Amino acid sequence: MFQFIENGSVTSVKGIKAAGIFSGIKRKRKDLALIFSDYPCTAAGTYTLNKVQAAPLLLTKATVAKNDFARAVLVNSGNANACTGEAGYNDALQMQKWCAEKLNIKQEEVLIASTGVIGQRLPMDTIKKGIDEIVPQLCVCGGLNAAEAIMTTDTKIKSYAVNIQLKNGTVTIGGIGKGSGMIMPNMATMLGFITTDAVIAKPLLHELLLKSVQKSFNKISVDGDTSTNDMVVLLANGASEISIEKDTEDYNVFLEALQAVCIELAKSIVSDGEGASKLVTVNVKNARTYEEANLVGKSISNSPLVKTAIYGADANWGRILSAAGNSGADFEPSKVSIHFNDLPVLLPDYKLALDEKKAAKILSQKEFTINVDLGAGSENCTWWTCDFTEEYIRINADYRT
Repeated sequence: MFQFIENGSVTSVKGIKAAGIFSGIKRKRKDLALIFSDYPCTAAGTYTLNKVQAAPLLLTKATVAKNDFARAVLVNSGNANACTGEAGYNDALQMQKWCAEKLNIKQEEVLIASTGVIGQRLPMDTIKKGIDEIVPQLCVCGGLNAAEAIMTTDTKIKSYAVNIQLKNGTVTIGGIGKGSGMIMPNMATMLGFITTDAVIAKPLLHELLLKSVQKSFNKISVDGDTSTNDMVVLLANGASEISIEKDTEDYNVFLEALQAVCIELAKSIVSDGEGASKLVTVNVKNARTYEEANLVGKSISNSPLVKTAIYGADANWGRILSAAGNSGADFEPSKVSIHFNDLPVLLPDYKLALDEKKAAKILSQKEFTINVDLGAGSENCTWWTCDFTEEYIRINADYRT
C-alpha cells in the first residue's frame, strides 16, 4: 500500500521546496535549513516535555496553536537558542520576521527551530545574511541539503519518503530528522520535519502525528537525556487534492505509512547515536498492560549497564532482567524468558539456556534484537537503543570545544 522512495526527502512531496546552506553559525558545515510549501499547510507539532524549553520551540508551539496554516520552517544548527531568556525569544521572533519578509508570506506562517549549544545568543547578523542567501536557493532537489544542514553531532543524513496508494490516487509523505545525543523519549535532542501533499484537517493531523510519534520517536534512547529544543512538525499542503478522513481505510493506510517514515527516522537517530556501533531492538512481550511493557522497554533501553554489556558483546542477561525489575512494572521474575534474536538465553524458572559463543556472535552484529517475555499478560511494546562506547564520552566531553 506504500513504497519507500529512493533518496526520498521532504521535497519528494508535491509543492515542497527546501535548501540547506553554510551561513557561518558553525565553523564550516551546513547550518541553516529552510523548508517551504507553495501552498498553505495545516500544521501539527509535538514538543519536548523538558521543563526547560528553548525560545524557538516556545515560539513554534504558540504559532502552530494560534494559526490555521503554515508555509515554512526555518532551522539553524550549531546554536540551540536555549536558556537565553526574553532576548533569545526576541531573536527567534526576528528570525521568523526576516524569513517571512524574504518569502513574502505572513510572519505567523513561519515556524522556527534551533539545535546546538545551550546558553548562547544567536549571531543575528549571520542569521540575517543566511536567510537572504537561502531563500533564492529553494528548490525541489534541496531536501537532502536541508537534512544535512540540521545536523549537529550526527554523522549521517536522516531522510525518507514514501508514496502511498489510496482509494482515489497517490499521496506522498517525506521527512528529515536529526539527532545523535541527548536522546530519550518525550522527544530528546532531536528534530523531525515531515511533509505530505494529502488534504488533512488540523485536528486529524495532530491525531495522526501523536499516534506516529508514540510508536517511533518516543520509543528510542541513546543516553536517557531529554533536551530543550526537541520537536516534530508535520505539514500537510493538500497539493494532491486527496483527503484523509477519520475512520476510513485511507486513514489506516496513511497512518501506517506515516508511522513507517517516523520509525525509520527514529531508528536512524539511534543507529547514529553518539559513538554508537550497534542498533538494538528491544521487544517486550506479554506484559500485563501496554504501559508496563513500555516501562520495561524504557528501563532496558536506558540502562548504562545493559548498553555497556552490548558494546562488549557480553551476554549478561542478569543486567537485562535487573533493568526490567527496576522499571516499576508488575511481573513475576521467575516467569521471564530472554532471547537474543531467536537464541534462548534465559527460560522460565530461571533455567539457563545460554550458549556463550552463539550469544557473543549475535551481540557482535551491527543490528540484533533482545526479546524479553514477561509471561504476565498479552501486551507488547518495541523500543530501539544502542550501545555505549568510549567515543560517546569523548564526543560529549569535547562538545563545546
